[in-house]
Amino acid sequence: MAIQHIGDNGATAVALPDPAHLDSIVRSHERCAALGLSRVDRPDHGSVARADLTIARERNLRLYEHAAPVMELLLEQILATQSMILLTDAQGTVLHSVGHDTFLQRASKVALAPGANWSEPCKGTNAIGTALMNEAPTLVHADEHFMRANGFLTCSAAPIFDPRGNMLGVLDVSGDQRSYHQHTMGLVKMSARMIENHWLNDDFRHALRLHFHSRPEFIGTLMEGILAVGRDGRFLGCNRSALDQLGMSGAALRMNSVTSLLGTPLAAIIDHFRSPMAPPLPMTLADGRVVHAQARFNWPTWRALGSADAAGDDMAAADTPGDVAPAVASSALKPPPAITSTALSGPSGLRYLQTGDAQMEAVIGKLRRVLNRGISVLVLGETGTGKELLARAIHQDSERARQPFVAVNCASIPENLIESELFGYEEGAFTGARRKGSVGKILQANGGTLFLDEIGDMPLALQARLLRVLQERQVSPLGSAKPVAIDVAVVAATHRNLRELIERQAFREDLYYRLNGLVVRLPALRERSDLVTIVQKILRAECSGRPPEIADDVLALFRHYHWPGNIRQLASVLRTAAVMAGGDGFITRAHLSDDFIEDADLSARPGAAVPEAPVVAAPSPSPTTLEALELQTIRRAVDEAGGNISVASKQLGISRNTIYRKLRWRQGG
Repeated sequence: MAIQHIGDNGATAVALPDPAHLDSIVRSHERCAALGLSRVDRPDHGSVARADLTIARERNLRLYEHAAPVMELLLEQILATQSMILLTDAQGTVLHSVGHDTFLQRASKVALAPGANWSEPCKGTNAIGTALMNEAPTLVHADEHFMRANGFLTCSAAPIFDPRGNMLGVLDVSGDQRSYHQHTMGLVKMSARMIENHWLNDDFRHALRLHFHSRPEFIGTLMEGILAVGRDGRFLGCNRSALDQLGMSGAALRMNSVTSLLGTPLAAIIDHFRSPMAPPLPMTLADGRVVHAQARFNWPTWRALGSADAAGDDMAAADTPGDVAPAVASSALKPPPAITSTALSGPSGLRYLQTGDAQMEAVIGKLRRVLNRGISVLVLGETGTGKELLARAIHQDSERARQPFVAVNCASIPENLIESELFGYEEGAFTGARRKGSVGKILQANGGTLFLDEIGDMPLALQARLLRVLQERQVSPLGSAKPVAIDVAVVAATHRNLRELIERQAFREDLYYRLNGLVVRLPALRERSDLVTIVQKILRAECSGRPPEIADDVLALFRHYHWPGNIRQLASVLRTAAVMAGGDGFITRAHLSDDFIEDADLSARPGAAVPEAPVVAAPSPSPTTLEALELQTIRRAVDEAGGNISVASKQLGISRNTIYRKLRWRQGG
């Protein structure tokens, strides 16, 4: 498709279609059709709940801090157009947007706003979702969008990567398709690289950083390559410009040292830059090309290496043999300086979870004693008790806080996909594999924390492979014969009784003992003494202004209710009540859903049994009544959803409270 655009002189020009671009659009449309998406149906304009958006923003706070100033600079350059700038996370959820007020209002009608997910499975072919799939800058113009409702848009997006090649998110400029300009994509790509450079400099502020280019006048511009070097002379990370100039992959770079790649010992580089006025240092690559470099580092920290001994160490590092391709250089495997909980006092740290309950205090006390000790943690608890929030808090308070936190729900990923999701795959490893392969969740977490939620639902065959990865500390992607070294802290969680699963030979005993270095159990909400504090925290997160108070009779109802869905259910009830209350100062019974009030009143009756953790029993072989058939259908849906009540409720078209009320309960794992 030819694209009309406004030239620099104001005249209309026509850009001829690029075959690679057209191929990308065709492939994306084929993926959308395979997913069953419709071009003509009204797309889903729903967005994540406010609390979930808050969590997503907290999870990507560092990305936002680096991206927001760059977005403002980019906005100044496109302000004359009917456009907006968006930042998404690696799943396609919009975290932040800025732009022309008139266009922001128009864009909100197609959910181009914070909280909306613009991945391909949600919104079809679009610049954000397709850039995530292709891991490359992507332009989607007008009717190239799969969903016709988005045809008024022209969108240019570029992925943002960290120094180790992990995708952080996407930067996108979207506008009216009539205002398309050929320079927009260039601006977006430069802005994405600026964010990546900021991230790299922040990641390796204590390392030696070499800023280089074949032309010395380009040092200090977005064209420069940046290499982060450890004290052993090996490379810790780099920006994309460095890889482009060197003509190699990140994995290949990390197999080299300064001496082997640049022909100059580390000690010689440090000695050259003793003076702050030292000129760029010319260095010769293995292919004979000359690059010029400036070094930035903390001289008191590095001056001890400015000697012949350091040069000898660097040469030794260059000659170190090994069959395992390290994902991160040995220096990078050393954790960064500890970050205190005071510096990270947001709602992800363990301190935030201290709400006065004695059981939670005991759990947090145990966790603090094993932080940064290399001890794996297994979190037990009913569905909805906050197991992932606790795992994030452990990560945030650890020395790995600046490295990735990657969560994997073993129950929500289809069994035929979980292996490739976890371990990654090479290009062409199987039919439908991405063109460039996929890193996999374990490698994405390298240097950081891997959270394996609902580990009890992992297929038995994969448990053996996971155990091997944890024991050998290396992973082999599907289709690859070469293992990659990993360094991850593992936190696992489940609502199931793993010992019972072991007895039924549904869970490996050796994996259980590998995961349970420290086992902690999160109390159910009905067992906790801090209900009022939790309610206040949830309302503060949900309400932008002053949160409403809870009427006494509602609070009494909450205290007597059994909360089968625990904190997740409480948050859902409060979210709805806060919206219903509007500007009222109090949440009353009138603001609660009828479904919840009915269930709560039933549980508050004298003699009413307090249900406990849900365990789905096997359906009776031949239901004889309509009620029994209904119960069997609900149980089957919950079982197929892996115990996830929310998923089952959507499949059945009934509320979660209805499912909780109709199921029989008994104490589970």
